[in-house]
Amino acid sequence: MEAKLKTSTLVETNLTKGKKPGALIRWVKLLLQSKTGTVGFFVVLGVIVVAIFADIIAPHDPTKNNLEAMLQPPVWLDGGTSTYILGTDNLGRDILSRIIHGTRVSLLVGVFSVILAGIIGIVVGIISGYYGGIIDNILMRIVDSFLAIPSILFILVVLAVFDPSIFVLIIVIGFTNWVTYARVVRSEVLSIKEREFVKASRSIGTKNRTIMAKHIFPNIVSSFIVISTLSVATTIILEASLSFLGLGIQPPDVSWGGMLTDGRNYLATNWWLATFPGIAITVTVLGIIFLGDWLRDVLDPRIKGRK
Repeated sequence: MEAKLKTSTLVETNLTKGKKPGALIRWVKLLLQSKTGTVGFFVVLGVIVVAIFADIIAPHDPTKNNLEAMLQPPVWLDGGTSTYILGTDNLGRDILSRIIHGTRVSLLVGVFSVILAGIIGIVVGIISGYYGGIIDNILMRIVDSFLAIPSILFILVVLAVFDPSIFVLIIVIGFTNWVTYARVVRSEVLSIKEREFVKASRSIGTKNRTIMAKHIFPNIVSSFIVISTLSVATTIILEASLSFLGLGIQPPDVSWGGMLTDGRNYLATNWWLATFPGIAITVTVLGIIFLGDWLRDVLDPRIKGRK
């Protein structure tokens, strides 16, 4: 008997171990089949690695002034040195180091504001779509009121009242972007709650919160992932725009938008001050969009059904 138990346990363990590599290999194959998806994945992976190890990768202190090295050009131009590969700004700060540290700020604001918006939107969308009736009407009118107010105007007003910081940016952007998730999730729930497995659970007396957590939520995860991935890209652009206007991340913290602000007065003479942060924003956003498009193609059953 003990031998049989050990054998069955060993078989189950091997089967369990075999599933994970199989699923991983399948995802890798799907990724490699898409050129844009592969490019997007490696761009996003590279940005994440740079953000995590910014203190190690950056060759200089991004906030340290060096007036003797003001406005040095990149290494490949006349007057450039290998000490400052991408040159320096008007205060002698290393452009490359500032871009590397700005990656961390952009990802923090982009990811956590999207997580906050997603949590609020999913809760509101599930409750609104599942219960319907007066609850749905009240929640959707709240959503409509948020949509009626220009989000950028609301953000500017809040940031004018409170001191801009990473935490404040995450909160205010998250609270202005949740309506998109709420509408998409509600439409998904309206369809899912009419399916047989939900009706069967309701007929045997399963509590509503259990149905929403165990049956409805897992079926909207794929839509949430796709929307979230694309929202991170737009949030990074929004953070850079706010910093460019002087209402985002404040010195001495480094942000790509703040670097654009510092360099806009030097575009005619010292173009590298604004060009390289702009390239960093463009590459990062394109990488996230490419990855989001691939995730949409893989996770959306309606798209897969048309292929």
